[in-house]
Amino acid sequence: MDDRERPRRPLTATWRGRIAYRDAWVLQKALGDRRAAGEIDDVLLLLEHDAVLTLGRQADEGHVLASSRELRRRGIELIRVERGGEVTYHGPGQLVGYPILRLGDRGILVRPLVEALEGAMIGTCAAYGVTAIPRPGHPGAWIEGARGRPPRKIGALGLRIERGVSYHGIALNVDPDLRDFDLIDPCGMPGLVSTSIAEELGRSAEPPSTAVVEAAGRHFAAAFADALGAPLQWQAAEAVREAAAEAITSAAGTA
Repeated sequence: MDDRERPRRPLTATWRGRIAYRDAWVLQKALGDRRAAGEIDDVLLLLEHDAVLTLGRQADEGHVLASSRELRRRGIELIRVERGGEVTYHGPGQLVGYPILRLGDRGILVRPLVEALEGAMIGTCAAYGVTAIPRPGHPGAWIEGARGRPPRKIGALGLRIERGVSYHGIALNVDPDLRDFDLIDPCGMPGLVSTSIAEELGRSAEPPSTAVVEAAGRHFAAAFADALGAPLQWQAAEAVREAAAEAITSAAGTA
């Protein structure tokens, strides 16, 4: 049987709603363990977070502009994680996507995965009438600056690969409070201006609507599955949570 005749592996997407960053972190790791063991298919977690700052494994804390006191006052945690990249803000109104993929099963390397994620962010922007572009050497999705002005960042990307399985992923600004990006040098780039789909369209919801972010997530999942050449299927959040709970229980039993 050649590659054209081989059944295409599905991509299972699930919308998790708004959850705390640390809870999503545990969920990713648990699903990653099961994916590495071949117990589940590839999963795309789609969600949004409460306000949080995360630092990549080699990120410089000097790019966090707010003081510890200010972050505590605002209830914003600063967490160092295993992904690549610099400091990133997550918060309500931002679509977060975590692809839990076993790369070898799809015959892809990290660079094509990055390009697929970038393309899906760009495609999601296009679905709303916003033109985003890739920027060589700077992962993510960007809006080209007019009249010689620098580009604005609309989507961030940072991955981790362990045992051939990806986790962490993307953050696409649908309609977050852009003032929160003033807490940091986004992606470690002083002066970088962050933007959003709502900002580019000249409209915003107050407060950000989770339903709007979920709708963007459906566009993203379809575009990402298409880039992978994978059939897309949706699964209820409860089923994914149960799969993760099994992995967590198993890990605890062998500790």
